[in-house]
Amino acid sequence: MGSVKDLQILKEPKEKKTGIGRFIFSDHYSVFDWGKMPDNIPHKGAALCLMGAYCFEKAEEHGIKTHYRGVVRKDGKLVRLDEIEEPTNVMEISLVRVIHPEFENGKYDYSMYTQELINFLIPLEVIYRNSLPEGSSVFGRLERGDVSYEDLGLDHYPKPGEKLEKSIFDVSTKLEKRDRYITWREAQEIAGLKDDEVDEIKRVLLKVNNLITEIARKAKLVNEDGKIELAYNPDRELMLVDVIGTLDECRFTYGDVPVSKEIARQYYKNTNWYRDVEEAKKVATQQKIKEWKKFCREQPPKLAPELKNIIRDMYASTTNEFLGRNIFDSPKLEDVVKSYEEFIKSY
Repeated sequence: MGSVKDLQILKEPKEKKTGIGRFIFSDHYSVFDWGKMPDNIPHKGAALCLMGAYCFEKAEEHGIKTHYRGVVRKDGKLVRLDEIEEPTNVMEISLVRVIHPEFENGKYDYSMYTQELINFLIPLEVIYRNSLPEGSSVFGRLERGDVSYEDLGLDHYPKPGEKLEKSIFDVSTKLEKRDRYITWREAQEIAGLKDDEVDEIKRVLLKVNNLITEIARKAKLVNEDGKIELAYNPDRELMLVDVIGTLDECRFTYGDVPVSKEIARQYYKNTNWYRDVEEAKKVATQQKIKEWKKFCREQPPKLAPELKNIIRDMYASTTNEFLGRNIFDSPKLEDVVKSYEEFIKSY
């Protein structure tokens, strides 16, 4: 069970053999590591499923291995995207083992990850940044001194909205209670990676970045940043897992307007709940406690009804643009963006 999608296991993965599973994408959403929020966004699950499937199929055309097996039609048949006539929220995938690090004495133990391990999820989220839009986590990390601009490969202190001449490749933990940014050296150590394997991860990230940038450009979107997750198959060959290229995995913009989950993030940043979440995370970090939510006094409020409808249309309309088909009955993406701009002015 997840805050955005559920996993149905059809065949368990073994030590040396992949299993089979299905992602059931829900209409839930999550921001700031909270988990399921109080609203549902109609059609969001199907939109994520179809966007992710489209990007996986394009990645495979470019020679990138993935765990994608197809989407499941309403009649239960496993098919490729060109064989569906209506939305589906079910994607079939190959499963690898998920090996959780143990939390002991205030830190995580990754000693089970070795260079001989096979058929497992790499415990990292790998991020590309083509620009640093307002709201990027990079600025908070720079202000706190968690990272320097030199650490990020920059030759100056960046400004919000800055387009980067060369993409930044960033990395964070994946299987901890709260994701944290780490250096590539630490990432290599905790995941049990060889030098050439780190280089290969960066090459795959670059290829995915270029692919999603091109897909987004056809929809008149700019690919600002995004993340991927990776696994090793039974032959310790790298493959893309989870999903890629969706409005939850990437930060897109249309002009200067965000077209992604960032809209919900910006809305909640103006609430007492968000300030409470940030304080709770600080307290948990200071006390070396994993369960930071127990320090929260506030609960997240619901989205404004008008914004909820705008987000619904944004997911559906972007999917139509990606697929080049009107699979959802929704407005044109440019009209959805205008509605959001009007909402911001009046809110």
